[in-house]
Amino acid sequence: MRKLFYISLVVVLAVSLIGVGHSIAKKKFLTLASGSPGGVYYPLGGGMAVVIQKTTDLRCAAESTGASVENCRLVGVGESDMGMVMGSIAFKAIQGQEPFEKKFPLAALFQMYPAPEHIVTVSGKGIKSVKDLKGKKVSIDVPGSGCAVMAKAILEEYGFNLEKDLTIAHLSQSESVQALKDGVIDAVFFNFAYPGSAVLDLAATRDIMLIPVEAAMADQIVKKYPYYVKITIPAKTYPKVDHPVLCLGDSNVLIANKQMEEDVAYKIVKAIFENVDKGKWALKDIHPIAAQLTPSNAVNSPVALHPGAIKYFKEVGAIK
Repeated sequence: MRKLFYISLVVVLAVSLIGVGHSIAKKKFLTLASGSPGGVYYPLGGGMAVVIQKTTDLRCAAESTGASVENCRLVGVGESDMGMVMGSIAFKAIQGQEPFEKKFPLAALFQMYPAPEHIVTVSGKGIKSVKDLKGKKVSIDVPGSGCAVMAKAILEEYGFNLEKDLTIAHLSQSESVQALKDGVIDAVFFNFAYPGSAVLDLAATRDIMLIPVEAAMADQIVKKYPYYVKITIPAKTYPKVDHPVLCLGDSNVLIANKQMEEDVAYKIVKAIFENVDKGKWALKDIHPIAAQLTPSNAVNSPVALHPGAIKYFKEVGAIK
């Protein structure tokens, strides 16, 4: 009798373990390629992975990487399911432009947050528009940076000869702040998400002005450089800047391979946007940049959205 009992118990346990194992096996496992420690991608990517793991029937883990270029390749060849990348880099990966040797089948799940090109000056310089930079000393960031590349594109579209019409300096962000404080330069280009600490530092001791890009010129530049996006810095983001400022900028996008199942993409996007500012796993508690994770920002991507993402954004009214 006792022997029969033990046999029955073993059978029950075996069936139970098979059931548990089957349940685990049914859970789809995903990886999210973020960035290196110290940047925004690393903590935000980790937070997104936790949200997906805790609030859906999907399993997810974030992995530290070299960020944009590497992430496009990882997602493009199927070694990662999602990746955090700059919008301009994703665009070039899809087109097969340098630094990529071939085209990669990528789609955007959403724009995470924009990085507008701030054009900053201080009062007393007589600069109210980009055209007023003629004859001025302007820092556009270090050589080869994304900020410098975009600054040159903007200035050239405005008709400036960069060697004759103004004096270009290649200062770091901290150097630019000090040089503008000291009157060594007249204006500076910065590229980062708002509010930027460099601009706040400058505003602490100077009356700053943010120079807008005119709407028609913004349209012209985006048409020529489709990986750039139009971004409006809201009024009162910076001290004494009481009006919205239209800028051009790059975006930061969460991408997936085009082959990702529509329902999986939908679940990922829905989970993240329902846990931005509320709940136990709120992303705003991980990094303040998550405050910019809004549906209206999310759909403003330089690369096409995944069908699963489109489904979610239509449900919440961000896409008509």
